[in-house]
Amino acid sequence: MSAEPVVLSDEETLHRLGYAQELRRRMSGFSNFAVSFTIISILSGCLTLYYFGMEEGGPAIIVWGWPIVGIMTLLVGLSMAEVCSSYPTAGGLYYWSAKLARNNGPAWSWFTGWFNFLGQVAITAGIDFGAALFINFLLDLWFSFSVTTPWHTILIYAIVLLVHGLLNQFGIRLVALLNNVSVWWHILGVLIIVGAMIFGLKAGAHHESVKYVFTDLQNLSGFKIGWWYILPVGLLMAQYTFTGYDASAHMTEETHKAATAGPRGIVMSILISLIAGWVLVIGITFAIQKSHYLTEATAVVAPAQIWIDAIGRTGAELLLLVAIGAQLFCGMSSVTANSRMIYAFSRDGALPGSRIWHKVNHRTRTPTNAIWLAAGGALILGLPYLWNSAAYGAVTSIATIGLYIAYVTPTYLRLRQGKTFQRGPWHLGRRSYAIGWTAVVWVIFIAILFMLPQFGPIGWKTFNYAPIAVAVVIGYAGIYWLASARKWFTGPKVQGTEAELAAIEQELSA
Repeated sequence: MSAEPVVLSDEETLHRLGYAQELRRRMSGFSNFAVSFTIISILSGCLTLYYFGMEEGGPAIIVWGWPIVGIMTLLVGLSMAEVCSSYPTAGGLYYWSAKLARNNGPAWSWFTGWFNFLGQVAITAGIDFGAALFINFLLDLWFSFSVTTPWHTILIYAIVLLVHGLLNQFGIRLVALLNNVSVWWHILGVLIIVGAMIFGLKAGAHHESVKYVFTDLQNLSGFKIGWWYILPVGLLMAQYTFTGYDASAHMTEETHKAATAGPRGIVMSILISLIAGWVLVIGITFAIQKSHYLTEATAVVAPAQIWIDAIGRTGAELLLLVAIGAQLFCGMSSVTANSRMIYAFSRDGALPGSRIWHKVNHRTRTPTNAIWLAAGGALILGLPYLWNSAAYGAVTSIATIGLYIAYVTPTYLRLRQGKTFQRGPWHLGRRSYAIGWTAVVWVIFIAILFMLPQFGPIGWKTFNYAPIAVAVVIGYAGIYWLASARKWFTGPKVQGTEAELAAIEQELSA
């Protein structure tokens, strides 16, 4: 990787890309990194889906799946970061596809944007639904607010989304501050949880052996099938966690020195999460009480049950508060990034009702309506939990598939450009091609993998509806494109001449 001086100012770069500075540019490079790191949230993704790893492979897939997935994700992120440096705009992935495609740029942009939209809404759903499960578990311990009653979780989920919507609408300065606080909350949270697992075991509890933690395999999926199927499916725990780092790209129009700060935010959020997350999963896995494995693995919130068995109820309640705090930070940031993607996609007329979703609040300079579309869409995706106990796994699959298809499409198009690609001040040099093609192959693999059945026997309550959600988006976007959008959607729009862009900025500042 190499960095070169940025010749143009942030505003000049944005004007060159065709857009006015409508959003307020208030974020530092650290704040940009903090948004992506918070959305990856090792205290959200890997804790809320830890049960999945325990059932689909056990300790070995939890411990070894993390670095394998993390390294492959880093390659995806490096490729994305290089493109982000060339096009630092809130549109991110769909804008990049339009500019990088040799032919049919609007079509590439259209489908990339719709996959990104699906993934963004689903990741918000996955994060806040996971937080609702943890909150419900804690309320069950305190007030017997049953965690096994689906509508209890849905009620908490709706409240969490409402709070995050209100924060993003009225407390944007507070959101920026909390994103910075979140970084340290996550790092200290990992140290507290791992420290409790090492030094806080109650009488009668014990650490499992190194051999058990790194080699033991478990299959509680309900499928009587070989490890060749179960172990790859178990990678979802780690791969779902490593999502959302495109937030650094979506926040570039609000970031100083965006052409370098955005790429660094993407890469550093993945790298630090890879290291800290591995420490976390190893620490928790050592604290599994093998004799209670079935109870722990099938608990609604598996890590909390492990903590109760290892350090006692009081200690587990304190660790739950640490995890819930991180998850709420994560969901708040996800709504922020999701709304910026919706704002940008609507700015180019791609979503039904684009004039509504693109509207910017003159007082806060934030896309208020897009915030509520993000929260409302996430709520809808979580509702199947009322009748489908495997709904959470399906939502995480949808998020992972949608986002990664959108992540890798611009990389594929950039690779096809070859030497004609105009690099930004942050790039990979000669390593672009090896890293890029590896990333493309990996995403094809996981996109197929996470649409497969996860739990058996396959039925109404265990069905993985990720393929249906993906098919609906492809079908809707495809029909919409053929019937109408191909006639008017030309890709990212240029908002006007330099004078017209200046007029837009002056109007917003008035």
